[in-house]
Amino acid sequence: MTIGTQRVLVGADPLTLSEVVAVARHGAAVELAPAALARLAQVRRHIDELAHSERPVYGVSTGFGALALRHIPPERRTDLQRSLIRSHAAGAGTPVEAEVVRAMMLLRLRTLMSGHTGVRPETAQALAGLLDSGLIPVVPEYGSLGCSGDLAPLAAVALALMGEGSVLGQEGEYPIAQALGEFGLTPITLAEKEGLALTNGTDGMLGMLALAIADLHRLFDLADLTAAMSVEAQLGTDRVFAADLQQLRPHPGQAAAAANMRAALAGSEIVASHRGEDCPRVQDAYSLRCAPQVHGAARDTLAHAETVAERELSAAIDNPVVLADGRVESNGNFHGAPVGYVLDFLAIAVADMASIAERRTDRMLDVHRSHGLPAFLAAAPGVDSGYMIAQYTQAGVVSELKRCAAPASVDSIPSSAMQEDHVSMGWAAARKLRRSVDGLTTVLAIELLTAARALDFRAPLRPAPVTGAVRDLVRERVPGPGPDRHLAPDIAAVTELIRSGAVNHLLDQGVSHS
Repeated sequence: MTIGTQRVLVGADPLTLSEVVAVARHGAAVELAPAALARLAQVRRHIDELAHSERPVYGVSTGFGALALRHIPPERRTDLQRSLIRSHAAGAGTPVEAEVVRAMMLLRLRTLMSGHTGVRPETAQALAGLLDSGLIPVVPEYGSLGCSGDLAPLAAVALALMGEGSVLGQEGEYPIAQALGEFGLTPITLAEKEGLALTNGTDGMLGMLALAIADLHRLFDLADLTAAMSVEAQLGTDRVFAADLQQLRPHPGQAAAAANMRAALAGSEIVASHRGEDCPRVQDAYSLRCAPQVHGAARDTLAHAETVAERELSAAIDNPVVLADGRVESNGNFHGAPVGYVLDFLAIAVADMASIAERRTDRMLDVHRSHGLPAFLAAAPGVDSGYMIAQYTQAGVVSELKRCAAPASVDSIPSSAMQEDHVSMGWAAARKLRRSVDGLTTVLAIELLTAARALDFRAPLRPAPVTGAVRDLVRERVPGPGPDRHLAPDIAAVTELIRSGAVNHLLDQGVSHS
């Protein structure tokens, strides 16, 4: 990975969601705050004193988990740390994505720099060096129960700091020991307390939440746009999106969605063409008329998730922790329930957003409900099938998203000889949310593709400036109505257009100038 020129300062202060995305996804480098490093050195001196005292201190001079009552002699504590990381790096399955590993590394680094974990400054510097190298430790997908931290995933990163395990390269996996030398990095030997400090955190699930929040802000704006295009294409009314009607139910997300739809439809000749008293329809179907209510509920769910994420970004999660007065105390802050819940909430919202989008798409393809559009938007219905099977793909994805909406956080499987007898499954909730975000992207791409073609069939009436500009952007990648063509590449092209941010950029410009 190429590290960008942007630098994110990591110290005792919270990180922002945008900083997490910058480092995880865009390769921003990190810089350690000097004052926080000095604080680490001060706290470490206190940990060293405790390590040499006769009083057992959990995590410093004892075993871990169900073995917490076993006192470990000083000469075996280096072995203890090494054994902890090796045994906890017990993941299995496909390696998780590079951006997830980078987010996890950054968030664990921020907790180390908080001064509450007792690590040495050189350990924090080693993690920062690994992050800035662009090397991606291999972190298997399975192994975290979301309690006592994302143990196995974080241990895979700690293993890399020790010079063990593998990293991802252009041609697959290769040993980290070889990679460290190529980047001028040196393996570290962990001291007392550091094994726990590197593994006890919600950093994996929190990192995936931060990335999902960034994606869903973009996708929810896009959904307002595709819904507006579908309303326009199906000769729906924009009157139901009026601000005074929306204010009767004062949910902020609903107001924002309706405002986006009004802005997208402003100046539409198509909408204006059927505003008269002679329009026979009394009201539109729910998938059109209630779009702000559904999209708004999803937006408000996202706002709640963002609040939880920001609180978590202010947290210093470890067990035990070093308090300001020097006490080293056990705690349960590593439990992933707060993050796991909102990850599941978002999966529900995403599934419903995809579901209503699929219903709008289906209406445009049904000759009995599309108000004059050709069957399946085919150029020659019967000879051509148009977008018939694109809706099948949508339906298949929506069905998958409904399965992903089943909450992971209601499950719990006891572990560690019943010491860890209630776990959050937050990592699992995060993994399925990532799948959900990808699925929503595909569903909205197909609605966008379908609505753009439907607007073409409304010629010579012209769409609104915003929706017309988006339709024209799609036409740069995908031709307009004509004989059937291989449809999968067209869906992929519009999906990539969405992921590039080009559609949202155009929408932002149009909304701000409409």
